Amino acid sequence: MADRDPASDERPRALCDLIERLSEELERSFDRDTVERIVADSWSRRAARAPGGRAEIEVELLARERLAAMARPVAGAGRTPAVLFLCTHNAGRSQMALGWFAQLAGGRAVAWSGGSEPAAELNPSAVVAMAELGVDISLAFPKPWSDEILAGVDVVVTMGCGDACPYVPGKRYEDWPVEDPAGRSLEEVRPIRDEIGDRVRDLLARLGVPV
Repeated sequence: MADRDPASDERPRALCDLIERLSEELERSFDRDTVERIVADSWSRRAARAPGGRAEIEVELLARERLAAMARPVAGAGRTPAVLFLCTHNAGRSQMALGWFAQLAGGRAVAWSGGSEPAAELNPSAVVAMAELGVDISLAFPKPWSDEILAGVDVVVTMGCGDACPYVPGKRYEDWPVEDPAGRSLEEVRPIRDEIGDRVRDLLARLGVPV
């Protein structure tokens, strides 16, 4: 019989339930220890930053993203292009880029986003600016990048995080010199939104993904 983990007695019930649920759902891809490690680490990274029930939702989404990246095939015909968008706070530029990417790629490629110093919430002007064009990013939330997602992508796009952004030798990097929308009005954010959209379209074309 395996030794009982004393730390499990200190975990919130919701976290334990999430570990059990994902372990059963993903048992063909991951053993329980892997799921537990990813969920517990996602909780430590995010739970303290999100109030109440929102923490549970965000921790599950973060854990699912990391596990999905780990499950990607290393190479071959079954591997679709994957991109990671990074900025400092993961509240404006990288979230708009992710929103554009999901809308334009239509499932023919995958993407994630992250920040070196995640903010408490999204930039409201960025949310409204994207909504004006029918792209809803309101349910997204700032989150840190993770090693699993970094390892699972083909391209890392950085926007203003400089040396704080992770670097992996051999990984394809692009730096987009896009202005930071933080503290800017909706009118000022719109051209930033449009520039990011143009850059995402160009990236998808170079990845061979039809828009």
